[in-house]
Amino acid sequence: MIDRYTRPEMAAVWSEERKFGHWLRVELLAVEARVKDGQVPAEEFEELERKASFDIERIKDLEKKTRHDVAAFVDNVAEIAGPSGRHLHYGMTSSDVLDTALALQMREAADLLLEGIDQLLGILISRAKEHTSTLMAFRTHGIHAEPGTLGIKIAGWAFELARGRERLVAARREIAVGKLSGAVGTYSQLHQGIEAFVMQALDLEPDEASTQVVSRDRHAAFLASLGIIAGSIERIATEIRHLARTEVAEVEEPFAEKEQKGSSAMPHKRNPWRCERLTGLARIVRAAVVPGIENIALWHERDISHSSVERVMLPDSCIVLDFMLAECTELVGGMVVYPDRMRLNIERSYGLLFSQTALLSLVDSGFSRDEAYRIVQEAAMKAWKSGASFKELLAADPQVRDRLSSADIDRCFDETRYLEHAGQIVARLDRLEK
Repeated sequence: MIDRYTRPEMAAVWSEERKFGHWLRVELLAVEARVKDGQVPAEEFEELERKASFDIERIKDLEKKTRHDVAAFVDNVAEIAGPSGRHLHYGMTSSDVLDTALALQMREAADLLLEGIDQLLGILISRAKEHTSTLMAFRTHGIHAEPGTLGIKIAGWAFELARGRERLVAARREIAVGKLSGAVGTYSQLHQGIEAFVMQALDLEPDEASTQVVSRDRHAAFLASLGIIAGSIERIATEIRHLARTEVAEVEEPFAEKEQKGSSAMPHKRNPWRCERLTGLARIVRAAVVPGIENIALWHERDISHSSVERVMLPDSCIVLDFMLAECTELVGGMVVYPDRMRLNIERSYGLLFSQTALLSLVDSGFSRDEAYRIVQEAAMKAWKSGASFKELLAADPQVRDRLSSADIDRCFDETRYLEHAGQIVARLDRLEK
């Protein structure tokens, strides 16, 4: 991933240095297990452990000849270690090292992502509570529907992100799996006790029935969880973009008044560019989900069609989502809210947001549902076309006046119920904080 969307901690997880460090740890633990099994002299392992290291540039040079990254790595460590290097990679296949080390990298990445989720979740909960009673028009199909509050809207984002967190926790558990079962998973050269020792030292579980690779349904689940979280962030960004449009203008991205420029040509512009960037980056994370699923089906006990894909999509998906979480946290935390504009937009539909309550009040008064619907719909269309008050048009209708008192009509347009329900919904966020 390009530097623009890469944060240092996540970049370090996917660095060559970290990867080769994990490879070396797996190789040394395998030798240590054989020492305990009586297969390798302890003094030779001590020498190997003391001398073993790697040189990234030398590995690259060796790979030009070997055309094999793990073979080049083993050759480099062996030439540095000297005679004790002969114990490296004994009875192992490349995927024993690759997949076990990859599990360590994915677990580290998941931990960073979970930290990012927790930070964003905290901001969402805080802002939802701040705006529990900030009344606004809720919309379906982009059209005014009924009143709601900004607190409810943000609470919905928070609960969705919390579900995404649960999926990532489950996926983290699924990918914390390695293997040391050999060329096709039969333990023909190293018995299962060797694998058990290494996995316990790494705090990983052994794959129950690996082939030459750890089963790729695990990696697919991990990528799917990232894709869903990216989609949840995109949902937030898309909503803020809509609410920031000039015609709506109910919220706005944070803007540095004296420094930031919204447009190179038009000084007045304050564009929702960060939301748009999040929308675009979500496509990258989501694009990895299908290849991750396609990687599940490999030929027989293994081919390497999954390898090239994972070298790109696993680091990039984690790096991009890490950036997205930090960006969204800053975006929501600094989001500017305009309650007066929200009130003005409610009034722009002349009270039509209360049509359902009026409908049901007429049904309760004895009208059939269709009769009540037609009465309310006619008044609503008159209000929309003429700009007259929907409430006044209803009150002037003889059919309505015959069934509903002035107090009944007033109750149809009472906002209290919406605020009470908003408080109840936002209060549910308390369980996420616990």
